[in-house]
Amino acid sequence: MAPRANWKGFLRLSLVTCPVALYPATSDTEKVSFNQINRKTGHRIKYLKVDAETGDEVTSEDIVKGYKVDTDTYIEVTKDELDDIALDSTHTIEIDEFVPKADIDNRYLIRPYYLVPDGKVGHDAYAVIRETIRSMDKVAIGRVVLTNREHIIALEPLENGLMGTLLRYPYEVRSEKEYFDDIQDVKLTRDMLDLAKHIVEKKSGEFEPELFEDHYETALIDLINKKRSGMPITAKAAPKTGGNVISLMDALKKSIANEKDAAPAAKAVRDTAKETAKDTKAKKPKKRVEGQREMLLPISGKGGKEAAAKAATTPKKAADKPVRAPARAKKVG
Repeated sequence: MAPRANWKGFLRLSLVTCPVALYPATSDTEKVSFNQINRKTGHRIKYLKVDAETGDEVTSEDIVKGYKVDTDTYIEVTKDELDDIALDSTHTIEIDEFVPKADIDNRYLIRPYYLVPDGKVGHDAYAVIRETIRSMDKVAIGRVVLTNREHIIALEPLENGLMGTLLRYPYEVRSEKEYFDDIQDVKLTRDMLDLAKHIVEKKSGEFEPELFEDHYETALIDLINKKRSGMPITAKAAPKTGGNVISLMDALKKSIANEKDAAPAAKAVRDTAKETAKDTKAKKPKKRVEGQREMLLPISGKGGKEAAAKAATTPKKAADKPVRAPARAKKVG
């Protein structure tokens, strides 16, 4: 099943226009998620929309938006009134200006999207806009309406397409001064900085996101596999602490010694991960439904055979999607 577009409309640069669709470039659907259930019955918890004063359930057609003025006073705003103030950017991404990418503060970045031609027409206009942005080595700034709110979007070429990144407004970004003003201005010795730089050099490498591993996600999958197979769950021992660090200089020296001891093992793990990533890329990916997880790890341990046999003979239901097995190499609305 092809992913569904979050928005469809037109991309316009002056008089050059083309139909486009906006797709989220990231997804959380592959992560393990939980439902809330009643501990006594095992049934899912269902939420109802109720009147805060009477406690009566309220139907969807009787629910409207309201702006809170004070404790008991709200200004009601209807859908028709919101539609009346709809902006042009509801259906069109109008490119307003071009700016150097380096000028965009990272704090203003929200989330990335892919902007692609919608349908068979307009590919020429799309290519003109894309290559114009690429040739100028700048980022195009426009506006788009998502979930009834207007957002600033920065467009830049990505291979043969365009990537759009939603940006925050200035009022959404907090000033660093209210957090950094109390940081003490300390004097560091040359030796301390040299030792710290040496540690950084030992840990330096290339940015390879395919080698990132979500350790908590892996632990979640392992926990669910064990519970499904009937294996006992043992509490993890509390981690040992190294005690209080008395001397910053001693801590830096000990860090360098630890890095030397850990370097060979870390290199072996990294090399293995790289090979795994290469093998994963080489294999042709199977078509799958968006959000569908892969099969569980083989069930083992006490009760494993019976559980596996039961799973094999029980008809599959949509609500019983298995969680995927963890992969060392992974590929981030």
